[in-house]
Amino acid sequence: MSTSVSGGQSVARRGADVTTFSIILALSFSHFLNDTMQSLVPAIYPMLKGSYGLSFAQIGLITLTMQTVSSLLQPAVGLFADRRPQPYSLAVGMGATLIGLLLLANAGSYLVLLLAATTVGAGSAVFHPEASRVARMASGGRHGLAQSLFQVGGNAGSALGPILAALIVIPRGQSSIGWFSAVALLAMVVLFLVGNWHWKERAAPVRARPARPADRPALSRRRVAWSVAILLALVFSKSFYTTSLNTYYTFYLINKFGLSVKEAQIYLFVFLASVALGTLIGGPLGDRIGRKSVIWGSILGVVPFTLALPHADLFWTPILSVVIGMTLASASSAIIVYAFDLVPGRIGMMAGLFFGLSFGLAGVGAAAFGWLADATSIDFVYQICAFLPLIGILTILLPDLGRPRRAVAMRSPALEARP
Repeated sequence: MSTSVSGGQSVARRGADVTTFSIILALSFSHFLNDTMQSLVPAIYPMLKGSYGLSFAQIGLITLTMQTVSSLLQPAVGLFADRRPQPYSLAVGMGATLIGLLLLANAGSYLVLLLAATTVGAGSAVFHPEASRVARMASGGRHGLAQSLFQVGGNAGSALGPILAALIVIPRGQSSIGWFSAVALLAMVVLFLVGNWHWKERAAPVRARPARPADRPALSRRRVAWSVAILLALVFSKSFYTTSLNTYYTFYLINKFGLSVKEAQIYLFVFLASVALGTLIGGPLGDRIGRKSVIWGSILGVVPFTLALPHADLFWTPILSVVIGMTLASASSAIIVYAFDLVPGRIGMMAGLFFGLSFGLAGVGAAAFGWLADATSIDFVYQICAFLPLIGILTILLPDLGRPRRAVAMRSPALEARP
């Protein structure tokens, strides 16, 4: 009799694990589709500039519009989701992205381009904080792994978007952007199924909450606020440096080493792939050794490589960029999950705050470094950026939350994430 019960429990546990990973992978796939579509916008800037006779300032305004809308809306969307969870809001947000793509494909004026950018930014603002919150619900206590799997989908999409733009949109024209509405529809179907799972998890009866880990210290509100401020400073350092490579790496390679545009794009793709790999590694590593340790090693550990990059030749430059991409990206999920641990009842708000800040800083950093490059040189930009990771020394001020423990939920892995 006991053997039968034990076997039944084992089968149930395996079924729960499959369900958990299916949801996390569905969110990662949706993130891949979302960021693929979002990265199409900057990838077609050269085409839009020629078609509409836009200035660089007008091109920059498109980016600023999309990033600002996304940055400002995400914390508000996350806070609302914490208080009143909406299981199907992810599919609705992806619908906004679909509308933005159709507007972009059929835009006949600059104002419609701005409206399209606004709509795509709004869709992204709905997606990121709520998807992060649901990924944590499905994590079964393996928060770093879940966050890494979720984020790596976005990294892969950001890397693939420019390639799809080059192969499809540039040769066939602006109207071909409308073809990607099928991608948005696919994402909506996947996210609707995720919403069904979310709805069932919230409707299930709650038996008991897992005990708070004994090795986690009780922190005052002031200490939590300072810790969040330190994490935001680390995000500033990481986002500004990453933006310098995402936006200007190809120009740097062309100007310094005389590479063709095609060759430089290949180097950029390799860098973006290293970012995806680093994101995937960082989360599980944080689950094993602690988030603070990963943040230490990521932000400060990259300094020797960033200082060496401006002085490297063509052989060492791509090697250093890969090391930099992997190392910096390993902190992505660690920082966000550490913030979740600091403020466990506000998962959506914290996800929105940190994703929104990253988006906003990317836009500001791109504009600032562009101005600096015009005033000096692209080489000088990387010499200055090399010192940004030194801000990582602030990690010493973060409280030690202890080594993460896998949560034990009596009902489901979604239990801990409930507000």
